[in-house]
Amino acid sequence: MQKLQIHFLGGSGTVTGSKFYLHTDEIKILVDCGFFQGAKELRQQNWDPLPIEVSEIDVVLLTHGHLDHCGYLPLLVKQGFRGKILGTAPTLEIARIILEDSAKIQEEEAEKANEEGYSKHHPALPLYNQKDVAFCLNFFESVEEGEINTLSENCTATYNYNGHIIGSTYIELNVFGKIFVFSGDVGRQEDELLRPPKQPEWADYLFVESTYGDRLHPDEDVESILDELVDKAIEERGVLIIPSFAVERLQSLMYQLWKLYKRNKIPNIPIFVDSPMGINVLKVFEHFSEWHKLPPSEFRNMQNRITLVESYAETWETIDDPRPKIVIAGSGMVTGGRVLTYIQQLGDLESTTILLVGYQAEETRGRKLLDGATELKIFGKIIPINAEVHHLESLSAHADQQELLEWMGAIKNVPEKVFLIHGEPPAMEAYQHKIVEKFGWKCHIPKLHEVVELFL
Repeated sequence: MQKLQIHFLGGSGTVTGSKFYLHTDEIKILVDCGFFQGAKELRQQNWDPLPIEVSEIDVVLLTHGHLDHCGYLPLLVKQGFRGKILGTAPTLEIARIILEDSAKIQEEEAEKANEEGYSKHHPALPLYNQKDVAFCLNFFESVEEGEINTLSENCTATYNYNGHIIGSTYIELNVFGKIFVFSGDVGRQEDELLRPPKQPEWADYLFVESTYGDRLHPDEDVESILDELVDKAIEERGVLIIPSFAVERLQSLMYQLWKLYKRNKIPNIPIFVDSPMGINVLKVFEHFSEWHKLPPSEFRNMQNRITLVESYAETWETIDDPRPKIVIAGSGMVTGGRVLTYIQQLGDLESTTILLVGYQAEETRGRKLLDGATELKIFGKIIPINAEVHHLESLSAHADQQELLEWMGAIKNVPEKVFLIHGEPPAMEAYQHKIVEKFGWKCHIPKLHEVVELFL
């Protein structure tokens, strides 16, 4: 009999910072290595060393490349990790882009805070810099989707397509004959760009995300909503600002607007994509066309219709451009990136519309806007918000409650335990109730830093 410890180091009781550490005598595995975002008490944990012996970790398995699943990797390496970091080729490319962007933003914010003196830290420092990221990339090693990877004598890992973002997977770990399934973030059954997620057929222990575990995505008419908001921008000679995640969401929004333009549903309004990271991700979509549904010719035509903003100087040129326009800019929860400059400069105008797309975590600026905030703190200053705020949930890249239940429904056995992860407490509790009601399976909602012992 083998003892296995599971340390819930993130993504537990919260939707960010996913880190799950499996400790056995034979092998030590970290599934995902994410950054905490949102509430200050969570973000503060990014500064804390992990409560495990980092140098003992043999391998990190990445489900996908979002910051809340890979953003802590440079810190892991700084703390002594020297094993392999395994993910699909597009996941590792997305992770590289996101980590480089994260380091750059941290460096810029620290520099700005030091210049303007609004940080209580003297000097303000980034958590990691671009050199740290470059060193971290040396440990990346790609795996093929669907292939069995031998990690040790009694442990294998298989990565399976799950349709959340390009390259994303759920991971099946076979540890001493028991199957551990880590869902990652599960994608939608019907997505503009990605195929439906594959489904696990066996799980002795299931670790399933529950971001939307308490709700169904609304049946929104996305095209009509976008059409109306574009009309408003034209009539009021204003700006439609769409904060967006750079991966998949940005490309999906581009495609929605491209379809509307192609069918003469919206006029030839200027569309600016101001997200250096998002522009880099477009190249990943181009390079890994087998991972999405868009034909190469359609993809090129879509890109040709849109102005890609490369430099920060061009950001200011876009702001000063007097024409009505659409601006898609990072980040999706308004936690950082170029969208902050647009809202800082244009958020006080009634002719501005801010369209939030998808999930907004607690205590992010996006959630505050959603909750009706009339001011935001940006770059240490209070900015009045007179812009009209709208919200689109149906473009979310996360499966909703029903889609999660369907995804789990292919499992043929009764799992020994289901662990609900990557969700806020109300969502997890509601989803736990649904799982027990539908399947009768035993569920557990682990707390942050909880350790569970299993005997295999």
